[in-house]
Amino acid sequence: MKVLFSFFAVLILAAIAYAGVEAGQAQPLFGIAIPYAAAAIFLVGVIWRVTTWAKAPVPFRIPSTCGQQKSLPWIKPNAIDNPTTNGAVMLRMALEVFAFRSLFRNTKAEYRDSKSLVYGSAKWLWLAALAFHASFFAILIRHVRFFVTPVPLPIDLVETLDTFAQVGAPVVAMSGLVIIAAAGYLLYRRLAEPAVRYISLPSDYFPLFLILAIAISGALMRYIFKTDVVAIKTLTMGLVAFTPKVPQGVGSVFYIHLFLVSVLFAYFPFSKLMHMAGVFMSPTRNLANNSRIKRHINPWNHPVKVHTYDEYEEDFREVMVKAGIPVEHEPATAKPEKELKVEHA
Repeated sequence: MKVLFSFFAVLILAAIAYAGVEAGQAQPLFGIAIPYAAAAIFLVGVIWRVTTWAKAPVPFRIPSTCGQQKSLPWIKPNAIDNPTTNGAVMLRMALEVFAFRSLFRNTKAEYRDSKSLVYGSAKWLWLAALAFHASFFAILIRHVRFFVTPVPLPIDLVETLDTFAQVGAPVVAMSGLVIIAAAGYLLYRRLAEPAVRYISLPSDYFPLFLILAIAISGALMRYIFKTDVVAIKTLTMGLVAFTPKVPQGVGSVFYIHLFLVSVLFAYFPFSKLMHMAGVFMSPTRNLANNSRIKRHINPWNHPVKVHTYDEYEEDFREVMVKAGIPVEHEPATAKPEKELKVEHA
């Protein structure tokens, strides 16, 4: 039911866009109003979420660590997996963001012959996740050409690298095919592995189906239903300049694609997709584990009246001296032995 709910939700969204354009002639709604609303929700939502995270107090050092902490000089620490400096934290974060290092080091565990627990490498998930995010980023960069003129050189470079393996015409964009394959594998993994399927929610399936629908509709426009790219750029440039104008001759596939993209942007700040920004705000990643080097005081500690050692010694110094217990400050005047015995009694 969780899978079917998410699948049909995406189908219904695509059907709404198709019906609105074909039957309702609502091109201004799906081409102008909804993209503007989605962009506003995205910006406000992301700023709100990041601001909320940034204001949350973090009184404890709770970084996730997988290596030896820096302590005694003769014990070799793991500078990346257990960073103690800001530079090491930045290096660890860079490896996490650009290479998914923790996912690469992930292992799987399974029982063999119902007797022994065996650990093994699990690199397919890392490879699919890396391919998915890299292709998604490449697609976003390529689409910048629709919003600027002239097109900057870095955008042209990404386009060239993405389409270097030219196969016929139009040129095949590798990122479009890779994202479909990677998202398909991530969806298959959630369906095929019982443990993952058990903990999966509709909020896990819906983004995958939505991104797959966006990628497939984009591929349909590129390779099957030829779309007027000049007319689309006229619309996007008008949106950027706040002088939008609905183009003529653009098919319903484009509006389906644009509507699904708008839904993704509006849904983004309130979904698990916010891990894109959340990874930088997570205290399990952005803190140095220097608890053995620096004392961190919990700002939430309630003020408590304590009996310090100096106060303790002041109260019992003479008795401590009589009992032979070392004291930091000798008594100014020693009382007679009989008086001490009486007080002690």
